[in-house]
Formats: sequence, C-alpha cells, structure tokens
Amino acid sequence: MNWNKTKLFGSLLLLVFFAACSTVPLTGRKQLSLVDDKTMQQQATLAYRELLSDPKTKVIKGTANAQLVQNVGRKIARAVETYLQQQGYADQYQFSWEFNLIDDKQVNAWCMPGGKVAVYTGILPVTENEAGLATVMGHEIAHAIARHSSERASNVMAAQGIGVGVGLATSKKSQLTQVLVSQLYGVGSQVALLKYSRNQESEADRMGLTFMAMAGYNPNEATAFWQRMSSRAGGQKPPEFLSTHPSDQRRIADIQRLIPEAMRYYKK
Repeated sequence: MNWNKTKLFGSLLLLVFFAACSTVPLTGRKQLSLVDDKTMQQQATLAYRELLSDPKTKVIKGTANAQLVQNVGRKIARAVETYLQQQGYADQYQFSWEFNLIDDKQVNAWCMPGGKVAVYTGILPVTENEAGLATVMGHEIAHAIARHSSERASNVMAAQGIGVGVGLATSKKSQLTQVLVSQLYGVGSQVALLKYSRNQESEADRMGLTFMAMAGYNPNEATAFWQRMSSRAGGQKPPEFLSTHPSDQRRIADIQRLIPEAMRYYKK
C-alpha cells in the first residue's frame, strides 16, 4: 500500500514538474518553475522599498559614482530589453528597473526579481572602472532575467516534496533504516541544491558577458575584474562541491572560454 502511495506521489510530482518548466533566454536551458513570477516580483519590490526606507540604509545620490551606477544599469537594461523583444520573450518580463548605490563596505551587488538593483560602495574599488562595474551589473541582472530566485525556491519545494516521498517509502522500515535514509537524503539534496546554485552562477556569468557586450562594454574586461575579485577574496575556501559558487580558477577559465561567444554581440 505504501509503495503504491509512493509511486502515485512520484507520478504526480513528475506531472507537475513537466507542466511547470520554462526556458531561460539566451542559454535555452529548461528550468523548474513552481513559483509565480508576479508574486516574486511583488515581494521583491516590497523588500526593496523596506531596504531603501530603512534609516540604517544610506542611499547615495548625486555623486559621480551614483550616476555611474545609473548609467551602466540603464545601458544594460536597454540592451537586455531589446534582446528579449527580438527573441520573443518581451511579454514574459514586466520589469520596473531601479538602480541604487548604497554606502556599505560589503563587496557586493544584487538584482531582485523585477529589476531592483543595488550596488554597494564596497565593490567599487574592485570594479575600478565602468567596464568592471558593467561586469558586475550584467551578472546580477542576468540572475533576474534567468529567474534564478524563482528557480531556487522551486528546487527547494521539489526537494521537500521528494523528501515526503522518501518518508512514505520507508515508513514500514525499522527506525534505524528510516533515520539513515533520511540523513542520506538530506545530505544528497543539500549538495544537489548547491550544485544548482553553482550552475546558476555559471549561467549568470555567461549571460552577463553577453549583456555587457550588448550594452557596448568589451567582455574581455570581465576577466580582469574576476581576477581582482579572486585576489581580494583570498583565504581558505570550501571545496567547490560544497560551495554555492564555482571555484575562482574554474570561473575565470570558463569566462575566458565564453568571451568569443559574447564578442559576437559586442558593439562599441
């Protein structure tokens, strides 16, 4: 009886997964999409508003760097929108772009679903120039265009669903068997989700290179930025298979390999 329940549960999951797939622009990769994009964007907008209105958040306005963030962001956004229009994806994206520079020592930048971008001042010494900043912003915007936040949430939901199936399959086994299977499944699912995250980072690198090229920035500049980023990070890092990001060496090598593809889109 329990085995039949498990098979039924698995069959239903497969039906849901096949029905809930979407395609990533440019790469053509199929991805799981169990989370509504509109809901994600609404929540992202609320979170962005809360961050900007927080008294602890210092949004920089009117400086040369703040204007640079605005200019680079708009160039990339226009290039991306043009590409999506040409490829027939435009109706799937209703982004309301915003670009803000935040006074914070973190070496970080991000783009929320819907095009809400933040760049922290801490990353500017690493970007060094406009092309370096375009590398960062192209990468972060690529995450949003590829719907990576929605995909991560969908993968977690899927992992939880499969975990329920594992529980059904072992419910008649000894307690020791159930504990061992659950622990093994838990480790396996966590490592699998980390691999998804690394794959998303690599995909964002690829898309970001192309997006910066479309906006008029030479993709070759990306290599220098990631080398600077690697030198700044330093220190002991976890093995790649236990990390959310590719190793620095792999990332730089992959970017160098992808530059010829991005150069096809480069317009000075």
